[in-house]
Amino acid sequence: MSAIVIYSKSWCPHCDRAKALLLAKGQEWTEIDVEADLAKAGEMVERSGGQRTVPQIFIGDHHVGGFDELQALENAGELDRLLGLDRERGETEHRRIAIVGSGPAGYTAALYAARAELEPVVIAGIQFGGQLMLTTDVENYPGFPEGVTGPDLMELFQKQAERFGTTVVLEDAMEVDTSQRPFRVKTASKTWTADALIFATGASARWLGLESEKRLLNRGVSACATCDGALFRGKPMAVVGGGDTALEEALFLARFATKVTVIHRRDELRASRIMQERARSHEKIEFVWNTVVDEVLGDEFVTGVRLRDVKTDETRDFPVEALFVAIGHEPNTGLVKRQLALDEVGYLKVEPGTSRTSVEGVFACGDATDPTYRQAVTAAGTGCMAAIDAERWLAEQGIG
Repeated sequence: MSAIVIYSKSWCPHCDRAKALLLAKGQEWTEIDVEADLAKAGEMVERSGGQRTVPQIFIGDHHVGGFDELQALENAGELDRLLGLDRERGETEHRRIAIVGSGPAGYTAALYAARAELEPVVIAGIQFGGQLMLTTDVENYPGFPEGVTGPDLMELFQKQAERFGTTVVLEDAMEVDTSQRPFRVKTASKTWTADALIFATGASARWLGLESEKRLLNRGVSACATCDGALFRGKPMAVVGGGDTALEEALFLARFATKVTVIHRRDELRASRIMQERARSHEKIEFVWNTVVDEVLGDEFVTGVRLRDVKTDETRDFPVEALFVAIGHEPNTGLVKRQLALDEVGYLKVEPGTSRTSVEGVFACGDATDPTYRQAVTAAGTGCMAAIDAERWLAEQGIG
C-alpha cells in the first residue's frame, strides 16, 4: 500500500471530501496543515509544481493534485489501481428507493424514507453534502440560533438519516436508466436497482468561461473562498458576482485580504438587503459597477484581471492576486437530460405541488428543481415531499 500524504488546512471542505473518499476505501494518510506550518506550505508549493490551493494529495510518489483530480481518478476507475486495491466490480443490489445526490434535499428524503422502513440508499456522490459543504457560517437554518457551519450541518443531516437505516454510498452515479422498472443507477463499483428513484443532484457553480480562467484554476482562480481564501492572506482579492453568494464570499475574504473588490456587471446588487448592508459598510470591501472580466492575467499565478466597462467598452488591467467567481449555478441534471423533462435552463420539471417528474416512479427535489429560491431549508422541504410522494406511489404499486 502506497503512503498517502495530504496537504490541507483546518477548514477545507474539499479536504474533507478527499479524506472521506479515501476513508471509504479503507485508507490511512499523513495530514500536513499548511496554515500551522508555513515551511510546509512552501514545501507543498514546491512539491506540487506551484500549486497553492489545498488539498494537494500524494499517493506514494504520484502527485494526484486536488480533490477534483482525486474524483476524476475514481470516476475513471483508476483510483483503486493506484491505491493497490483489487475489488470486484459489477455487483448488483436492489432497494425500494434509491436517492441520487445528497445535500439537504437528499438527506431529508432519506430520513423520511428510512423512517417509513423503506431502507433507502443514498448515492451521495464524491462531492457529498451539496453546496453547504462550501459554506462557512449558516445563520438562516431553523434550529441553530448561534449559526452552524455548512459541513457540521450536513454531518448532522447524514447521521440522522443513517440512524434510521439509510445506506450512504460515497460514489458518483455514472449512469442512470429510467426507461424501465426497476430503475438502474450505476456507480464505479456496482449497480443499484430501485422500484422508485429520487433525484436530489443539486446545482454547481457557474464559471466565466474564459480560457485564462481555466488555465489559472487553483493558481489564484477559485469558486470557493472558504477553501482557498486564507492561502492569499495579505493580498488583494476580487469577487465576481452580485448575489448573496458573492457578498458572502467577499465578507469571508475580507478576513484575510488587504482589499476585496466586488466586480458586478450591473449598477445594483441582487443580494438580500442584510448582505448588502454588511458588505457596503465593510472598510475592506469596494465595488466596481457595470463591469465584466474579459481575461484573467498571469503566467504561473494570477496577477490581475482585465476589466471591461459594459457601457463604454473601455478596458483596463486591475491588479489582484486571487479571483473568486460567484456568478450563479447550473443544475446537475446531465445524467437524465434525455430521460426526464427539463426546462429551458436544465432544471428538472415537476408537477406543480408535487415532486413527480415526467416518468412515473421518478421524483425530484432540491436545487435541481428550483431556479428561484435555492435555499437549504426549501431544499429540505422538497426532500420531504419527494419521500412522501415516493412512499405513497410505492404503496399504490403494492411495493411499500
